[in-house]
Amino acid sequence: MATIESFNRTELKKSNPLLTKFRTTVETAFYGKNMREVTDMTEAYELALNADGVVVTDLPVLHAKELGLPDDAKVLVENGGRIIGRTARAKRIIGENKEEDEILQAIIMDVIYQNRLRHYYKTTGYVGLDKDFIIKAHIAFPEGNENNLYSWLLNFQWDNPEYQEMYAHSKAYNEGDIYIYTDPDWRHPDYPLGVAVFEPDKNVACILGMQYFGEFKKGTLTLAWGTGHRNGYVACHGGQKHFRLHDGGSYVASFFGLSGSGKSTLTHSKHDNKYEVKVLHDDAFLIDLTDGSSIALEPSYYDKTQDYPADHPEQNYFVTVQNVGVTKDHDGKIVLVTEDIRNGNGRTVKSRYSTPNRVDKFEEPINAVYWIMKDDALPPLVKVDEAVLAATFGTTLATKRTTAETLKKGESTDTLVIEPFANPFRVYPLVEDYAGFKELLAHEDVDCYIINTGFFMGKKIPKEVSLGVIESVVEGTASFVPFGAAPHLSYLPVEGFNPDFDDKDYTKLVRRRMQLREDFLEEFNAAHPSMPLPDESIQALQNIIDAF
Repeated sequence: MATIESFNRTELKKSNPLLTKFRTTVETAFYGKNMREVTDMTEAYELALNADGVVVTDLPVLHAKELGLPDDAKVLVENGGRIIGRTARAKRIIGENKEEDEILQAIIMDVIYQNRLRHYYKTTGYVGLDKDFIIKAHIAFPEGNENNLYSWLLNFQWDNPEYQEMYAHSKAYNEGDIYIYTDPDWRHPDYPLGVAVFEPDKNVACILGMQYFGEFKKGTLTLAWGTGHRNGYVACHGGQKHFRLHDGGSYVASFFGLSGSGKSTLTHSKHDNKYEVKVLHDDAFLIDLTDGSSIALEPSYYDKTQDYPADHPEQNYFVTVQNVGVTKDHDGKIVLVTEDIRNGNGRTVKSRYSTPNRVDKFEEPINAVYWIMKDDALPPLVKVDEAVLAATFGTTLATKRTTAETLKKGESTDTLVIEPFANPFRVYPLVEDYAGFKELLAHEDVDCYIINTGFFMGKKIPKEVSLGVIESVVEGTASFVPFGAAPHLSYLPVEGFNPDFDDKDYTKLVRRRMQLREDFLEEFNAAHPSMPLPDESIQALQNIIDAF
């Protein structure tokens, strides 16, 4: 078995590192008489179908049998309140603030006690889709949240015989199963946006006061990514695809960016069928540092619906939908109103069958990392040919927020922000991600690029340009030229998007953008003196600033 679910009685001692106060408190709740176990997809679907607050559309679920659903299963809709995205600032990590830890653990004990007479549902699934990495996860939702439980089972891998067999013969890890206890209806004056408490190295979390499904999906992935990180993998919030080239060769590319950055577009593009393309995933995977292979963590996609109107073929693969409208068509059928008409960040759990070229593991080692940025000082494609600088640009990945996130007061989606490695879900020191990516990017067969999917000097970079520059790299026709005098940087000339290094306003902008990154590193180190980022990363950026 991959992760630890049970113990010999001789192991049940204080010295057992898994038996912490928080994990024991949360796991104990799963054995209460108020917990009903949901063991298959049909049962989960029926519960969601009959739940108050759920809208049953007349849209059929395709591939229902393969998904473990009844043949007549319909797409289900459930909308939340004003919070329509993730709330990153609600995250708390046990051990970072001991005083608050005591307060939160007491609150959680009270929540579980107060909910002891409330009906709960619990279920089990798998995170990781290959025998080399597949771990067991358990989650519990109170009655009234059946659609979130159903969506969670759809998003991850439900506990069916095929995966039970895989799990039974999978690589073992000295890690506990994941346990997540939830209460979306909880309210507390000190935590008006809710709170998500994690003890990462024990694989346990409690998510309170938040109903947005993305919190439960990303909460589960947060713990799975951490498990992978502790066991020789690089945790990746991004997309990965495999190109089969005309000469029989292959090219594996990874795209790292926040929601709305274009990572799904770049990952899923079929490139007008110029190549045989396979997709690992567009959101969550691991890269093995020993051999460069990659494993997907989830079978489904949690996709935005803004680009999929009612007549779009992608709607054929929707299974559950959140934060969208509903109306009747001329035939009296209940159908979806998407394109973010009701609100921003409409979402769907979309089945893996939307990607016919989908696989769960790439044995071939990765060839390239693409940092997706929206920095208007950068042309469409920049190559970084040194591992320290490449990892530094990942650490200082500059992008813009979207409606997928609940913004802080005064924060704008137009503001350039830094989100290291496009992963706001990290629950271990940032310097460890820096070291992991630096090790990966130091391999001579792994290249690094910055791809700008936003604007360059006020001019929008269309997706056709972004896809075109990737194709030139894949085909080996890309000819890079020096990025001014900057060390270890070059760019791919693209008509209409070439930098003018004689333009003082432009070079000032480049300096400002690099200074933004350097300031981030210095401020981060000042705030984290016990686990700072290395001086080499700051120096790498200073070398570019000095060149301009």
